[in-house]
Amino acid sequence: MKNTTFLGLDIALRGLYASQRGMATVSHNVDNTNTPGYSRQVINQKAARPMLIAGKAGMLGMGSDVVSVDRVRDTYLDDKYWSEAQYYGEWSVKDTILTDMQAIFNEPSDTGFAKIISDFYDTLQQLSTNPSDPGTRNAVKEKGIIVAKYFNSVAAHFDHLQEDLNNMVYAKVAEINNLADQIRTLNLQIYNYEVMGNKANDLRDQRTYLVDKLSKIINCQAYEVETGLKLPNGEPEKRFVVVISGKALVDHQHVVHLKCEVREEKLNLEDIGNLYEVLWDDGNTIDIKSGELKGYLDMRDGNDGIPAANGQGYTPSCKGIPYYQRKMNEFVQVFARTFNEGIIDVDGDGVLDKINGHADGYKLSSIEGDDPSGIRFFIMLDDEGKPMSSEDFINMIYQQAGAAGITDDSDTPYDERLVWGYSRFLTARNFCVSEDIISDPVENISASSEAGQTGNNNNLASLLKMRHNTYMFMEGSGEDFIKTLISTMGVDGQQYAVYLGIQEGIMKQIENRRLSVSGVSLNEEMVNLVKYQQVYAAAAKMIQAYAEVLDILVNRLGL
Repeated sequence: MKNTTFLGLDIALRGLYASQRGMATVSHNVDNTNTPGYSRQVINQKAARPMLIAGKAGMLGMGSDVVSVDRVRDTYLDDKYWSEAQYYGEWSVKDTILTDMQAIFNEPSDTGFAKIISDFYDTLQQLSTNPSDPGTRNAVKEKGIIVAKYFNSVAAHFDHLQEDLNNMVYAKVAEINNLADQIRTLNLQIYNYEVMGNKANDLRDQRTYLVDKLSKIINCQAYEVETGLKLPNGEPEKRFVVVISGKALVDHQHVVHLKCEVREEKLNLEDIGNLYEVLWDDGNTIDIKSGELKGYLDMRDGNDGIPAANGQGYTPSCKGIPYYQRKMNEFVQVFARTFNEGIIDVDGDGVLDKINGHADGYKLSSIEGDDPSGIRFFIMLDDEGKPMSSEDFINMIYQQAGAAGITDDSDTPYDERLVWGYSRFLTARNFCVSEDIISDPVENISASSEAGQTGNNNNLASLLKMRHNTYMFMEGSGEDFIKTLISTMGVDGQQYAVYLGIQEGIMKQIENRRLSVSGVSLNEEMVNLVKYQQVYAAAAKMIQAYAEVLDILVNRLGL
């Protein structure tokens, strides 16, 4: 009877302790309802080892024990989240950056390209009605300057954006390294805590959350591998590994960082200087397949897959900043060459022809016997950022062409050196109105096709006709070219938005599934709290009952 009495008291105490542990776990869950990455915890309760009763009477139950507190986690959903988060990160970056790029073009608007180029040609049209009017000639100069500054501004904004993306690449590499260091620290803490059989639930949650963040930045995989050794408690020893494209970023306590190195050679001719190349810290290349870092790199370096300027492979197939810089350069090169020199495909046969350009017209004060002005309207800034004169511009082209072995081919109606020079030196960054036009537009705008005829607008008419030449570019006229370029950007933007929307849906679905497994439900926790509270009260009642029994046995019966 004595043994049975004290045995019952011990069982009641076990129930009391188990319910206390359960309520503590519920409290911990409730407190961490809004903690990022937290996994719901539950007590692992099982029947205590029973006592064998003599005389083949069977086994006597000994109550229950809380053997562990476990985190509720589905590793499959974690792996699925990490594999999809990388694409979400990539498309999120690309969608945001392309939106910023669309804002640079500022189309459609009263300050966009369509309005600016239309105003320029409208002013030329006004001049054609009165070719000698000095006021309209000055207006043509001013509208030309606005056209040039538009391209300068767009190119400068693209340069600034590329620099910003380059800085973001550096920042993301630093973030990856920081996350890797934090994961390594947690690996050691978890190992030291669990080596004796404990469970580092909260530390594991923190580590999983860090991998969540890392997976959005770069393509990675994370998993535990068995070392083949045994822990003191008999469990297999495991180490946590984070891998990027087959190479370990974190291998338990060992970390290999990434680094940024300034490129020795430009990937694209249109690039600004000092762009970073991302490498492993040991100098090996890294295959970045997706993630925010991939998005920044693609938008910074993407040139639609054309051969790299350094001769090493190809640029990213993404249409990033270099692609649009290249297209803007292409426009000003062809536009300036056509307007200045009259070198253009007039019949769509794919062969350049020669018609009258601005340089073929005459100055306002030209008299019979004078040569054409030779003045170019649109040329480039010099090394000091000042507009070049037509003479200096052409002399530079001839000099550089000679050094490059480019000669004036007598089989073509135009000077091959000019075609080469415009495509070689002119960019949206340095595009400008010539110093000749700026200094004296009244005298130097060449509207006439003959000397000494101030009312002659034939050369001006030839320039105006070029506006609607659909063979100027593969896309059509100059205005068609820019419209196509902006439309291409819009289509890419819609595509990125669609991809991002799809990934958002996938991520939301996975996250909801993870929350359904690991998330804290306050309603569920309150139910558990009531359950453990009732168990606690019942156990306390049992202890009270045994206390009364013992009081009778000891104090009243003297046993």
